[in-house]
Amino acid sequence: MSGRPTPHLPSQGAELGTTAPFFPQLGDLAADTTRNGRVGVVGALPGEGAATYHLRPPDRGPAWSAPADASTLAPVPARPTHATLLVTYPVYDPRAEQGPVAILVHHEDGGRSEAALLLTPTDLERLHTQTGRMLGDSERYHGDAP
Repeated sequence: MSGRPTPHLPSQGAELGTTAPFFPQLGDLAADTTRNGRVGVVGALPGEGAATYHLRPPDRGPAWSAPADASTLAPVPARPTHATLLVTYPVYDPRAEQGPVAILVHHEDGGRSEAALLLTPTDLERLHTQTGRMLGDSERYHGDAP
């Protein structure tokens, strides 16, 4: 990935709700929207002996090119690996019939992002049952259970 921040606040130089243009660098993964989101590794940049971006599949296959303005290229987000709970006090919303729990999503590239896990009453009951079972297993394993 390019490592450049994506401005999303007016103080960061972009209009609210917009993102910065994506200009991939050598070695970045990019999805080409004109090829149904096909992912490629950038092998050549425009202006460095090439008039277009040159991409090749990460595994095998024919290389292709994309316009020099990168208008058809999009960043490939890192996949999430797991999530952990954030220390907050969740409050059930009776109008929405759900309780949001703050979580931190961890990504393959080491990045992290905050999100909300929305739990309905059924989800809360299922989670209560599952965590109760895990706590019982932990207590038996550590010898804390009767």
